[in-house]
Amino acid sequence: MRTPLVLLAFFACLSTFAQKDASAKVILDQVGAKVKDSKGILVSIQLISKNAQGKALGTKQINLKMKGDKYFLKQGLMEILCDGKIIYNFDGANSISKSSLAESDQTLSPQKLLAGNYDKDFNYSLLAQTSSNATIELTPLDKRKSFQKVTLVIDKLKSALSSASILDKSNNSTVVKVLSINYNAVLADNLFLFNRAKYPKNVEIFD
Repeated sequence: MRTPLVLLAFFACLSTFAQKDASAKVILDQVGAKVKDSKGILVSIQLISKNAQGKALGTKQINLKMKGDKYFLKQGLMEILCDGKIIYNFDGANSISKSSLAESDQTLSPQKLLAGNYDKDFNYSLLAQTSSNATIELTPLDKRKSFQKVTLVIDKLKSALSSASILDKSNNSTVVKVLSINYNAVLADNLFLFNRAKYPKNVEIFD
C-alpha cells in the first residue's frame, strides 16, 4: 500500500504547485514588495456593485489610508479604523462595532485587496498580459470565504493594482477601480488610534 500512497502524495503536490502560476507570482510579488516598502499609502477607490445579471446596483467612493497592518477607510459618514489588532466600524449614525482582525478573515476588504499579500490565501493564474498590464485570477484556498474568485488587473509599469472584480457566492460582483494611489503618503501614527471623543456622545459601541 505504500507505493500508491507515495504516488498520491506526489500528485497532490503537483496539483498544488500547478495552482500557483509562476508567471502570476512574479507580478503579484512585485505588488506586495511595493506595499511592504511603503511608509504610507493613500488610495482613492470607486466600488460598483452588480447583480448576477451584470446590472449595476450602486456606486460608492472610498478613501483609504494604510500603514503596515493599520488602515483608515472612509466612505461618506461611514468609517472603518484598524489599529493593527482591532477593527472599529462606525455606521455613520449611532453605533460602532468592534471586532478582531482575525474575525474579518472570511471577507475581502479593500485594504486586504490592496495589501498585495496574495500568496498565503489564494491560488492564482495569469489569464492575459501585455507590456503594461496583467490580468490575474485569484481563487481562495479556504472555501469558507464569502467570495468565489477575484480577477485583478495589475499595472505592471507601476507594480500596482488598477482594478479588481470580486465575485461572491451568489454570483453578484463588486468592481473595484483604483482612481489614484500614492505610495509615499506621510501619515501620522495617531490617525490609526481609536478616539472615542471624535464621535457623537450618543454613539454606542458593541463588541
